[in-house]
Amino acid sequence: MVQIFPSSSDIEAEATKAAAGFYTETVTPEQYPDYEFLFTRAIEFRQETIYFIIVDRFYDGDSANNEGPNPELYDPTRQKWGKYWGGDLQGIIDKLDYLKSMGITAIWISPLFEQVESLQFDNAAMHGYWTKDFKRINPRFLPKGEENSLFKSTAFDRLISGLHQRGMKLILDIVCNHSSPDVNGEKGKLYDDGVLIADYYNDVNNWYYHNPEIKDWEDEHQLLCYEMSGLATFNESNIDYRNYIKTAIKQWLDRGVDALRVDTVKHMPIWFWQEFMSDIQTHKPSVFVFGEWGFSNPQDGSSTKFANESGMSILDFGLCDAIRKALAEGLPGGFNLIQDIFNLDYLYNTATELITFIDNHDMPRFQNLNADSDILRLAIAMIMTCRGIPCIYYGTEQYLYNNTNGGHDPYNRPMMEGWNSDTQIYTDVQLLSKLRRLNPAVSLGSQVEKYITDDVYCYLRRYRDSRCFVAINKGEPITIDVENTELEDGEYNCIITKRHFEVKNGKIFGLQLGNKEIIILSYIGERVKGKTIVRAQINGIQTQPGETLVVTGDCLELGNWDITKAYALEYINNNTWFGEIPFDKSAGKAIAYKYAILRKNQPPLRENIINRRWILAHQGTVKWHDTWASQ
Repeated sequence: MVQIFPSSSDIEAEATKAAAGFYTETVTPEQYPDYEFLFTRAIEFRQETIYFIIVDRFYDGDSANNEGPNPELYDPTRQKWGKYWGGDLQGIIDKLDYLKSMGITAIWISPLFEQVESLQFDNAAMHGYWTKDFKRINPRFLPKGEENSLFKSTAFDRLISGLHQRGMKLILDIVCNHSSPDVNGEKGKLYDDGVLIADYYNDVNNWYYHNPEIKDWEDEHQLLCYEMSGLATFNESNIDYRNYIKTAIKQWLDRGVDALRVDTVKHMPIWFWQEFMSDIQTHKPSVFVFGEWGFSNPQDGSSTKFANESGMSILDFGLCDAIRKALAEGLPGGFNLIQDIFNLDYLYNTATELITFIDNHDMPRFQNLNADSDILRLAIAMIMTCRGIPCIYYGTEQYLYNNTNGGHDPYNRPMMEGWNSDTQIYTDVQLLSKLRRLNPAVSLGSQVEKYITDDVYCYLRRYRDSRCFVAINKGEPITIDVENTELEDGEYNCIITKRHFEVKNGKIFGLQLGNKEIIILSYIGERVKGKTIVRAQINGIQTQPGETLVVTGDCLELGNWDITKAYALEYINNNTWFGEIPFDKSAGKAIAYKYAILRKNQPPLRENIINRRWILAHQGTVKWHDTWASQ
């Protein structure tokens, strides 16, 4: 008899252990020599639940700072959508317990950099993308009179400490492509902690491109070198610019930022991002980074190429578009539109690290397309349980949206209005965030379709002996049979509806799904434990059914080159195998390893490569991202 999550308190207790590092230890750079820390990865972002905040529109925690340096930019009536409305860092600090209770483990906040303090066509830089100084904080987000130099901000200190004390992470939104547009005759004036270093109209040191706006969005040269909306576009070939932007971002990381969201990545060449990521990760090896490749899609080779070669993940616009079409708009094809995206996961090297979402600050909110809160609930449940890292746009849990002009920018950025912790979305996220922490199948595993029609979608998340089965019905009540769930036989409680289900011989017969209902069944196997855990992933290899990819090496944990004792990985998709390898005896030692394929009735197929080498940290988590060395 199998019964998982008999009570919400059990979920809470186990998820708390996972969030606190009970199952996977971490290590700080002070504990061991720097060379060991270089090989240690303390952050596994696939277990996170992200909440995206527009700082100015979240909560006004300190009204004394509302007018800021230029009172003309502030609208106390909150009727002029292009002006500041009063949200600040104190507002986020005040609501950390609200977010923590909802199950949010990481907050992505709009850019904090100091912005130009003038209006352009009645619009201020409340969004944070018209940067004046990358080493200073927007004074409107700080207490009145506080110095806004990054290293002197006590408000930022309080935000970081408040997050970290709660086991939460901070994702800083950064923009490397441009600074500011022409505002009152000034354009691209850039400062280094208060010192003017560049000016678009007096660009003696070539910090900027001087080209017209993009006309042909299919022309790569225009995408990389021309302007968007009149924004001063940086010349990344200028080494002084590159040193400035990398130094600035490193300083934010030193202040406690855990991860980065990078704006407009497709408007800068891949070599820049490769250099940027190399320097940033050398400075802080554990940092997780994802970029905004606008309207990315797995069928768009340029966006998958970027995700595979830049060193960072990306926002999954392709899945977002499919979910909006299938659920919000109810287009023909329904759930098949979503499965079509998952079928192309093999094109990505890190599909399980894509950032999934259903709306953001650059598109109408989900409820602008379909106001039905039950349909919204289905969409949120999907991104919380499918492959990838879910990101929820602020206010979604409070059904926040504004229908003016169809909810297009700027009406997709209303002020947060309520803080009810009893809404259905709030409580769903609360449960599903804990599930993501506790069941590695949801955060790390593969995804397999089990039943699909336009209106009904069943899929399985699996990793080792852990399983999570999800059934979603957006149509009329229906009864179906699922022939091969891959679940252990026994009785299960749905963690959302609390309904009971029985699995016999891996099958669920007579699965009744109500209108707009979600069923989630979870089975948690034994977790991987060790002094050092290596999360090994290999891409670029296509295996046949019945074949197994293993890691063999010169240590006990990898079989001492005995291929029959090698460590088996998990199949994720046609391009990816993954597994957690525990090291105890070999922790802290140098090892050699390579990958091999075990084949039925044939000799093993080993990589054609001189053995890979690695120095294992004494404890903590390590990531290997390797590519198969072909014959």
